[in-house]
Amino acid sequence: MKKFFKIFGFVLLGAIFLGTLGFLYQKSQAKPEVFKDETPLITNIIQKTVATGSVVPRKEVEVKPQVSGIIQKLYVQAGDKVKEGDILAKVKIIPDMVNLNAAEARVAKSKISLEDAQLDYDRVSKLYDKQVVSREDYQKSKIAYEGAKAEVVAAENNLDLIRKGVTKSSEKTTNTLIRATITGMVLDVPVKVGNSVIQSNTFNDGTTIATLADMNDMIFDGKVDETEVGKIREGMPIELTIGAIENEKFDASLEYISPKGEEENGAIQFEIKAKVNLKKDQFIRAGYSANADIVLARRDSVLAVPEGLLQFDNDSAYVEVETQPQQYEKRYVKTGLSDGINIEIKDGITKDDHLKGAKVEPGSQNS
Repeated sequence: MKKFFKIFGFVLLGAIFLGTLGFLYQKSQAKPEVFKDETPLITNIIQKTVATGSVVPRKEVEVKPQVSGIIQKLYVQAGDKVKEGDILAKVKIIPDMVNLNAAEARVAKSKISLEDAQLDYDRVSKLYDKQVVSREDYQKSKIAYEGAKAEVVAAENNLDLIRKGVTKSSEKTTNTLIRATITGMVLDVPVKVGNSVIQSNTFNDGTTIATLADMNDMIFDGKVDETEVGKIREGMPIELTIGAIENEKFDASLEYISPKGEEENGAIQFEIKAKVNLKKDQFIRAGYSANADIVLARRDSVLAVPEGLLQFDNDSAYVEVETQPQQYEKRYVKTGLSDGINIEIKDGITKDDHLKGAKVEPGSQNS
């Protein structure tokens, strides 16, 4: 029995040793590599560049007063629609005391001169009726009288202008009524009743009463990097994406490219402008930030493969086509347009070919 157990123990140890060797051998053997199966697809290839900017009105103006004073009344608020010539505000003039004093003195002097001229005219008229004075003297007296009356009217109008900014004969054309200069929408009214305003002149821009814009004529105003500006031209179609308006695209057409670039954050940027084609009753608020996709080239319904499947041999591109399960051969292809994800294949493979894809990691084949 002792001999039997001894032999059995040696056999058992040998079996364990051989089993261990077999297990280690199997573990050391490299598992065959498995690759994903990819097929070409028929799709549209669109090559485009992106510009950032905002949507603004093409025509936006600031209305400023032609007289200095205090806002007496406002007739509009932001969001109102106005027509050219509509009254926006009324300004109450605060007269300069020196000019006011001079104007009052002028009125007083003109009235004195008128009284003197009238007395002289009345006297000469009686003498002329009696044929005592010549017609020439009569005419001179009459002209002096009419001139004195005109001077009184002019002096009183000047006084009214200094006091109120308007004369009795021209109330509709007064500078104290601030009128819209274009037809459009009121974007902003930065003043309130009681605010002081300064007139616009050669030395001063003046106080803005209101900002007006034609909201039916909107443009995209953006920037394009110098590496892309050489690829675009006027007339190119643009697709706008506005951050504040979800799930909606807006068509536009490029109509201006700046001939001069400006440095921004270390890069040269060129300004571009594009006309936004609004649909009927479509409204976009001024100042919305937007991204513009500018289509540089387009291929519709072409054979394409993901760019990651392409491999390169010197200047030639090729893909690996499956000949038998998990066996591949190199096949050179002629490429076309790329959108950065897919690339057009002009020649070399067909849509029925199966291509070598990414390597499948062990344990992920069933996932």
